Amino acid sequence: MKKIVITLFLVLFTSSVYAGSCPMMVQSLDDKIAEAQTLRDQGKAAHDAGDHAKSEELLNKAMELFKS
Repeated sequence: MKKIVITLFLVLFTSSVYAGSCPMMVQSLDDKIAEAQTLRDQGKAAHDAGDHAKSEELLNKAMELFKS
């Protein structure tokens, strides 16, 4: 019986601890999206200007933000 109570307590306690991380995750994702959008816009502008090497560099940086 003790094991069941302890297990139940741990499950309930740990789930409430992780619930506080949601706003931090949202903020982190919003920051990455904003940075990726900026890099995307700069990459598109470089492409339109004919600087394809710079465009690829910027767009690859934007893609890397979501791999880490």
